[in-house]
Amino acid sequence: MKKLGTIALGVLTLACAGALSAAGDGERTIETRDVAAAERIIGLDFSEAERDSLLRDLAENLESYLAMRGIALDNAVAPAIEFDPLPAGFPLPSGRSRFEPSPARKLARPADLEELAFLPVRDLAELIRTKKVSSTELTKMYLGRLRRLGPRLECVVTLTEERALEAARRADEEIARGTYRGLLHGIPYGAKDLLAVKGYPTTWGAAPYKDQTIDADASVIRKLDRAGAVLVAKLTLGALAWGDVWFGGTTRNPWNLDQGSSGSSAGSAAATAAGLVAFAIGTETWGSIVSPATRCGATGLRPTYGRVSRAGAMALSWSMDKIGPICRTVEDCAIVFDAIRGPDGADRTVLDVPFVYTPKVDLGTIRVGYLKSAFDEEYEGRANDLASLERLRALGAELVSVELPDYPVYSISFILSAEAAAAFDELTRSGRDSLMVRQVRNAWPNVFRASRFIPAVEYIQANRIRRLLVEEMESLGVDVWVSPAFEGSNLLLTNLTGHPCVVLPNGFDAKGSPTSITFMGRLFGEGVLLAVAKAYQDAAGFHLVHPPLFE
Repeated sequence: MKKLGTIALGVLTLACAGALSAAGDGERTIETRDVAAAERIIGLDFSEAERDSLLRDLAENLESYLAMRGIALDNAVAPAIEFDPLPAGFPLPSGRSRFEPSPARKLARPADLEELAFLPVRDLAELIRTKKVSSTELTKMYLGRLRRLGPRLECVVTLTEERALEAARRADEEIARGTYRGLLHGIPYGAKDLLAVKGYPTTWGAAPYKDQTIDADASVIRKLDRAGAVLVAKLTLGALAWGDVWFGGTTRNPWNLDQGSSGSSAGSAAATAAGLVAFAIGTETWGSIVSPATRCGATGLRPTYGRVSRAGAMALSWSMDKIGPICRTVEDCAIVFDAIRGPDGADRTVLDVPFVYTPKVDLGTIRVGYLKSAFDEEYEGRANDLASLERLRALGAELVSVELPDYPVYSISFILSAEAAAAFDELTRSGRDSLMVRQVRNAWPNVFRASRFIPAVEYIQANRIRRLLVEEMESLGVDVWVSPAFEGSNLLLTNLTGHPCVVLPNGFDAKGSPTSITFMGRLFGEGVLLAVAKAYQDAAGFHLVHPPLFE
């Protein structure tokens, strides 16, 4: 997740303020001075008589809180209230799904299989389909690179070697019999270690959970199993999905080993960019695909909220979490997305909406916008971003200026903090948050504690403002818009509204590190979004440059 920075914090309720003064001391009662202290925290001012009238209600509320805490709530238990990203009257796409990949290239088997390490999934799939390379050979090659090079990046939590070799053997047998499941059949990949995999630890990157095992496979893992993909490793994430620091160290940027890979999908981006896996699965709540993909020069897709089931994934923010692929090309993202999208009967937020993708698009027929005010700012990487706009124009896009709704989105970002604090309520109350590696102000232990003081009323008000955002975003009038990766409010705002995003490399900075640009799409408009992003990527070619340290 992108570093939160300063987050607006308040009070859970006035009752919680009273609860704090009474907690741990059964003989203490809530007094008017406790209410007065709470008022200062949340910016209210009651009279002494009004405070006195509150006392019995606050005491009863406290009893309710203590009673609720007697019920064990697993992280997987979602609230009864669900986020709906659809504006009023929004027409959901209908019809049949259709996926048309690019034509296969003719490739020969190399003498050294490591020459395949950086090939896109589309090429690897053709080599496997034509039996020029077996899944077992490819799997052993990537396992070898993970063992040899993974420690340099600190990107691997657990190798799933036994599971991988069995899946590869099964894929080879099926293909030999003439059963070909599709473009992911026999393709080795890695998964962010907040996705449950039966028989292996699921650590969430955090010391309190480093020995945790979950006796189930996440829905995304099951869907990739059905597609014939081969899981070779569980990859690092910043502890509880923040940053690149986990209980085993700091995941490194393959372009610069003195620098972290950013996060929280730290290992997924680093391993993909370094050619240790063919693709990886990441998650995003607020920049956790965009940020590490940028740092590592990978290509990532954050799908529409409600496209991919999160069953079996660690919950951080039930109304903002999204799962998506991190790959080497835009089309690879489309291939993986096609396999993992759709309902599973477990995640109630997922809608059954068709996905239509073709690799060719006439940009002159697509309404493409750009966030002019963001591009007009002075910021690092602006030259590459402006060059990206010019390249799109050269490809036939008629770029129109658009602006996002003008609301204080950073002032409602505590929605994430409140939900995260609820998801890890037991961790905070048990004191096991002291086991977390990072204990600074901008780290989860402190944010979880501070979030106990966010008023329930303010959380609901923030979500009402969020509803205004959802409604007004429909008036942008474009199919796709382009934005700097981090300037302005686009990254947070679109994570709050649930819009899909493709992030891809668009050049290098003065130190030789990758930079990125983001393409945004309409809700459930991944097909058009991916096709436009692919047209740019194919013309720009920056994805073809790989980290020299790992070639």
